[in-house]
Amino acid sequence: MSLACCVPIVETVYCLACARWLWKKCLYTAGHESENWGHATAQEFEPVPRLCRLILASYEDDLRNPLWAPPGGYRIDPDLVIIRKDYEQTLGRAPPYFVYLDHQHSDIVLTIRGLNLARESDYAVLLDNRLGQARLDGGYVHNGLLKAAEWVFHAENEVLRELLERFENYTLSFVGHSLGAGVASLLTMVAIKNHEKLGKIERRRIRCFAIAPARCTSLNLAVRYADVINSVVLQDDFLPRTTTDLEDVFKCFCCLPCLLCVLCLKDTCTFEEKWLRDPRRLYAPGRLYHIVERKPLRLGRFPPVVKTAVPVDGRFEHMVLTCNATSDHAIIWIERESQRALELMVEREKAMDIPISQRMERQEYIAWEHTKEYEAALQKAVDFQVPYVYSHPPSHYGTFQEAEEGESSSRWSGGASSSLSTRKRRLSWQDFMKRFFDVDDHSGSGQEDSLL
Repeated sequence: MSLACCVPIVETVYCLACARWLWKKCLYTAGHESENWGHATAQEFEPVPRLCRLILASYEDDLRNPLWAPPGGYRIDPDLVIIRKDYEQTLGRAPPYFVYLDHQHSDIVLTIRGLNLARESDYAVLLDNRLGQARLDGGYVHNGLLKAAEWVFHAENEVLRELLERFENYTLSFVGHSLGAGVASLLTMVAIKNHEKLGKIERRRIRCFAIAPARCTSLNLAVRYADVINSVVLQDDFLPRTTTDLEDVFKCFCCLPCLLCVLCLKDTCTFEEKWLRDPRRLYAPGRLYHIVERKPLRLGRFPPVVKTAVPVDGRFEHMVLTCNATSDHAIIWIERESQRALELMVEREKAMDIPISQRMERQEYIAWEHTKEYEAALQKAVDFQVPYVYSHPPSHYGTFQEAEEGESSSRWSGGASSSLSTRKRRLSWQDFMKRFFDVDDHSGSGQEDSLL
């Protein structure tokens, strides 16, 4: 009798758990993840659409006669493609890639293509992983992507070193989409660990833009390399939210009823603190840029807004089941929306009509602000007891242009408050006026009125 009385209670608890899971999966929107993040600026986001076009160009057989060029073309010089390797030349050990010498932006770019659904070798790279199988620099990484990154590095490090020695002021950028984004992220780590093979290149000259990346690094590595790795995610993209184990990649497409019940119980009963303390769990790498263009319970696309942060918790943990989960992963959509977002940022800055000298000062402030956010993320990871997080002094933040030589960088303080990661990333109007304009006590109010 007592057993029969407990059945309705168990059913009620199970229904409530399923209702919570259903809300998270179907009504939860990707915009909630980045609602407390700061807004990206045009200076830091400028390379993204340009590098997306380079990724699109890697799919062309003949760059002089392109078949799938976006509006305005790829805007590259085919004669500056130094190396180009396809599947036959990589022997299936890595996706196709090419090295491009961008004189206009003083950049050496190694671009890696994404997953080819018709190539078994790409599946072999993506699915070659078990929980805790591979380690790198004190953390865990995706085994198959690490082997592909090491193969590319050993194959091209001589060429890259010659280019870096020839062009001493150029930066080295690793760029990829989807599967290639994971390879590019781990390739960046391998290059930093073996910088002597690249002519002892400084860390600040290396950067990575991972477009719609696979989850390939443990949390400690994702935070520690946030100064050089930047991940770009469009709204509801499924891959940065999906673990890259064999069964989990395909479970997101084949949601059987029994599987839904198991995932429901798992998501409901697992605390996020337990995930954070699992050193083997993989995450999207580096600093995150989230392009948000849709709002809950509204139809159509809105002007895209780019949010950015170095989060520790809430790092694209929830799978969002929408009709755009797969389309948001397409590189052609990411290039289009990132270009629109950049144009809107530039228009807003032009409307403010800020002089060039003050824009440079603002850029230095953003670099300083990102460094403090990076430090706060490291300290927050330590507070959350994330394994293998080292509270060492970070280097100069590598995403932005460096300040003048001899300028001292801000020092790392182990007691930095973790609340810095959630503080406002915009100056107040009074601080803005004091920083960019010469305002005295007598004429300050009148000058403010003239600017409004």
